[in-house]
Amino acid sequence: MRRIQAGSALSAFGLGFTVPYLYVYVAQVRDLGAATAGIVLAVFAVAALVVLPFSGRAVDRRGPVPVLLVASVVAAAGAVGMGFAAHVPTVVGAAALLGAGTAVLQPALATMIVWCSTPAGRTRAFATQFFLQNLGLGVGGLIGGQLVDTSRPGSFILLFSIEAAMFLVLAGIVGTARVPGSPALQDTRPTGAGKGGGLRALLAHKAMVQLCVLGFVLFFACYGQFESGLAAYGTEAAGIQPSALGLALAANTAVIVVAQFLVLRFVERRRRSRVIAAVGLIWTVAWLIAGYAGLGHGGQTMATAAFISTYALFGLGEAMLSPTVAPLVADLAPESRVGSYNSAFALVKQLALAVGPAVGGPMGAALHGPYIVTFVLFSLGIAFLAVRLGRQLTPEQDLPSSALRPSKVVARHEPARESASAR
Repeated sequence: MRRIQAGSALSAFGLGFTVPYLYVYVAQVRDLGAATAGIVLAVFAVAALVVLPFSGRAVDRRGPVPVLLVASVVAAAGAVGMGFAAHVPTVVGAAALLGAGTAVLQPALATMIVWCSTPAGRTRAFATQFFLQNLGLGVGGLIGGQLVDTSRPGSFILLFSIEAAMFLVLAGIVGTARVPGSPALQDTRPTGAGKGGGLRALLAHKAMVQLCVLGFVLFFACYGQFESGLAAYGTEAAGIQPSALGLALAANTAVIVVAQFLVLRFVERRRRSRVIAAVGLIWTVAWLIAGYAGLGHGGQTMATAAFISTYALFGLGEAMLSPTVAPLVADLAPESRVGSYNSAFALVKQLALAVGPAVGGPMGAALHGPYIVTFVLFSLGIAFLAVRLGRQLTPEQDLPSSALRPSKVVARHEPARESASAR
């Protein structure tokens, strides 16, 4: 488990070197224009949408390790290609490889964490992964910012080369980890995966369908707005300086890093559906604060502080979700189809991340009031959908810690059974 978590953190560290600078690299450094940069970002999303429906079945049939090894090599090839690409066809091709490879990594890593953990320890395992990935992204972005120089294309070649190396390090760590020998795998290895399953069986699983709908709303209302609608609203309506957006994102990451393990004990003792509902309420407050920032009554300093607080509250919600949603996907999945369920949920996330900026960007820039009202309603919808999902879950799925508690009823009646047998 430690090696898997370390590999996951290092791959996030590599992504942090390039993700914040991809648009600038394509549009300005390679001088291919804003339109090409937009196409490249779209290709990332399209490539993920194409490969994710097939990756789940591959994980269930072959296991997550071979799939992750192939995805790491593909992502590394895409990163190297991106660093040396100087023309539109090569940039687009490299983006397709990089997008496809990185998209498959997450469900493969999630399946490995499921295989190597017990239901009781799964909450903490996914919380640790989320913490390390955010830390890796933040540190990678920080170091990348010191190395990048828009006047020297060679500095970007270095960044993409480091990213490629991190993908290969991930492949090396996972490839040498003795995952099949883990005692936790005895009941969760694929046995006849792919038989009698498929999309139809997943759609017949009401709880999983409701979780996917909830997941779409979660990612659409939060992650899908960070760098598009919310950023546009902040600069246009609230008058936030572009430099303050960096502070807001830093506050978001800082809250996640600081709060992740502080909220973990709270989350472990609560029903998962109630935790997700609480996140919806927290994000409702965050959107209301963003609306206040756009009113402009308190001056620019107050608006900036309010806007940073919005991102910080989003970070608190993310810290509560990371040990909740991913383990719930794993607990809903049949033992032989964990990969398919993880990939299906990753596909829903990718769809939300593709639709979110397309809808939120124009609204945040031009329709300030309707934008805030819309996402306040979406956040309240998260709370409603979470409570509704809770009715479809078993007690063990909604509150895994309850399975570890001894039954007081059995303990209370045990002496009675003994006296009856004595007669």
